[in-house]
Amino acid sequence: MRLLLKLRNPFGSSLSIASLSLQRFSSTLTYVAEDKKAEASESFVHPSAIVHPNAVIGRGVSIGPFCTVGSSARLGNGCELYPGSHISGNSELGERCILMTGAVVGDDFPGRTVIGCNNIIGHHAVVGIKCQDLKYKSGDECFLDIGDNNDIREHTSIHRSSMSSDQTVIGDNNLIMGSCHIAHDCKIGNNNIFANNTLLAGHVVVEDYVHTAGAIVVHQFCSVGSFSFIGGGSVVSQDVPKYVMVAGERAELRGLNLEGLRRRGFTVTEINSLRMAYRKIFMPIDAKSNGFEERLAEVEQHEDLSRIPAVCSMVRSIRDSLAESRRGICKFRHWSGS
Repeated sequence: MRLLLKLRNPFGSSLSIASLSLQRFSSTLTYVAEDKKAEASESFVHPSAIVHPNAVIGRGVSIGPFCTVGSSARLGNGCELYPGSHISGNSELGERCILMTGAVVGDDFPGRTVIGCNNIIGHHAVVGIKCQDLKYKSGDECFLDIGDNNDIREHTSIHRSSMSSDQTVIGDNNLIMGSCHIAHDCKIGNNNIFANNTLLAGHVVVEDYVHTAGAIVVHQFCSVGSFSFIGGGSVVSQDVPKYVMVAGERAELRGLNLEGLRRRGFTVTEINSLRMAYRKIFMPIDAKSNGFEERLAEVEQHEDLSRIPAVCSMVRSIRDSLAESRRGICKFRHWSGS
């Protein structure tokens, strides 16, 4: 009846009543929206979780059952700790990081573990714990620094550095599949894909856009160049130059990583130039005609190849690996036209 009255008297007092009711309803909606926003910004801690009162917890953090958060831990906004995950020591998670069930981050020994934003630490992965190096001295500070947008899958282990003067570093946008191991003082770049059971010993350097197949081992102090590929089951005991593919029980050069280069947007001109340079360096018609150094110099001085940045980068990668302090490059098989 009241509604009919309002319709019959659109310019009367009923309009004021309707306007007032609408204002109150709008105010109620505003209050509800603000309450929901406040609830979303609040952190949830399950009653069975143990969170030290000195820990710094951001907004919208969710800490599940049976988790532990240490006194020096810092959790950024929107982090999620699934049941049975733990963060301890001087460790920091950036915004929107996820610790899956059983994941462990940090350790109660001197040093620091810093993890950027949007990282996933998989089920029962162990990240930022004490290294497995006998030269580590008790009480020395050790460090691990991980960038953003990394997917670190189940049962992976990543260790802090072996001394305070160094650190283990992992960049951005890496996919590190199950049961991988990244030892102390490794330096990992960006956009790499490590298949299951990729094992990196201490002080290994992996540049950008490297792809490893499963069950590979890289010897300590080796370097793996950008855009390279390591075949499954390989044992890498010397450096892998940029753009190449290696495989074998003692990994040998098996040509360029052509498919990887195409997928990463290398032009036809760049790929053809790299192929020509690779043949001149590693596939001479007569292996006795020129030494390896002469073949490198020939490519460096070639009128056309010397103008291609990718070729210059590959040659520089090879020369760097031949420096006195380095391990040299993986072996290659001489090819004969006879």
